[in-house]
Amino acid sequence: MGRLNGDVQENVLVDLIKKAGGCAVVDGGFSTQLESHGACINDPLWSALCLIKAPDLIKRVHLEFLEAGAEVLVTSSYQATIPGFVSRGLSLEEAESLLTQSVKLAGEARDKFWSSVKRKSGHNYNRALIAASIGSYGAYLADGSEYSGNYGPNVTLEKLKDFHRRRLQVLVEAGPDLLAFETMPNKLEAQACVELLDEEDVPIPSWFCFSSVDGVNASSGESFEECLDVINMSSKVTAVGINCSPPHFVLGLIQRFKERTAKAIVVYPNSGETWDGTAKTWQPAKCVHDEFELLATTWRDAGAKLIGGCCRTTPSTIRSISRVLKDRTGPDF
Repeated sequence: MGRLNGDVQENVLVDLIKKAGGCAVVDGGFSTQLESHGACINDPLWSALCLIKAPDLIKRVHLEFLEAGAEVLVTSSYQATIPGFVSRGLSLEEAESLLTQSVKLAGEARDKFWSSVKRKSGHNYNRALIAASIGSYGAYLADGSEYSGNYGPNVTLEKLKDFHRRRLQVLVEAGPDLLAFETMPNKLEAQACVELLDEEDVPIPSWFCFSSVDGVNASSGESFEECLDVINMSSKVTAVGINCSPPHFVLGLIQRFKERTAKAIVVYPNSGETWDGTAKTWQPAKCVHDEFELLATTWRDAGAKLIGGCCRTTPSTIRSISRVLKDRTGPDF
């Protein structure tokens, strides 16, 4: 991909949004769908455990989201980290190979689906992009801190850079179309990752998604104005938004973001159910899956350019979003 002065010259994410009619569809709750097929991921590695134990299932889930209308596949690397794998007894080389595998599996699913679809005349699918997921430091800790941003006084900007650097390098080398920084809980980690993009001269676009527990601020309590100041300074970040937060927060946050950034806005909330980390159970939702069909059009009209789902959303959720955003009909929908 050509670059100009270190910036992304040909931005595949911008191109996809245009091809999609102004709003592209992101996939849904990957771990939720893995569990629906019997995967046991109650583990510090979470869905990344399937990179070790069930890679074929990962590809199957990617295909299910593509069939539902997803135009961006987010890889299974959210909680896949080199120290996390090494702590399980894997070598450094094995850990890096699994990160590469996360991109490869998504690419194989995408290519298989696209090869089938493009033979059909009159189809209205776009060739999906692969977004390499980079979860927050809190996701690696697996202690819920991605929803608080409270990493303690010993976690500095440089420590966060050191944590993310090699994973970012390996994922970029694996050849995804873009990077997806997910559930960023605070300004410090966003700044660390933005600076890494420049330091590593990353040639592909990125999006940054924050989490929010109050619908107003980042999970750390910092204002989104502060967080967006960091994002807005980077020409390597194409989109910014919210993931893994309740759907009823989304409209207000889109409106807030629209006032403070020219970046494309990406939203993929959870189902509205909340995870009780102590009881290890999901608490009931304030929003039901059927509402996503209505909400998706509201979010699009408010300015969202990429819409999907996070925890506890399914291919059925994504199919509903795709249907209303693309006006798709026919046997698959």
